[in-house]
Amino acid sequence: MRALAALAVCAMVLGAAPPPPDVTVSITGMRSTKGVVRACMTGDAARFPKCAGDPRSHRLVVPASGNLKLTFKGVTPGRYAIALLHDENNNGKADRALGMMPKEGFGFSRDAPVRMAPPKYADAVFPVESRDLSLTIKMRYMM
Repeated sequence: MRALAALAVCAMVLGAAPPPPDVTVSITGMRSTKGVVRACMTGDAARFPKCAGDPRSHRLVVPASGNLKLTFKGVTPGRYAIALLHDENNNGKADRALGMMPKEGFGFSRDAPVRMAPPKYADAVFPVESRDLSLTIKMRYMM
């Protein structure tokens, strides 16, 4: 009977799929520890950079700190892009000056370039495969 139980446990262990990977992001360049950092990761190009309406997106809100790391847990392998907002006044939105210029910090995966508008998904996209992944994103401030 013990041998049968041991065999069943071995079969479960050997046949079990590995857990989905985590994506850990180290954020550099934070100018203050005020407010929070809002992060979204999406695989939907049409929903980048806000992730609005994407039920499969991963979202995190964490207190701002000097050496900030955040982790998206259990990410299904695929292609994703990350957008960050340093919401210093924690009002849930990206504040702007003169209706256009961001007043708060932002960052994107692959340090995607910003030219008069948020970057394109294609410039920020990266692959997530079967292993955990670590990225670094630099927070940028226009003002």
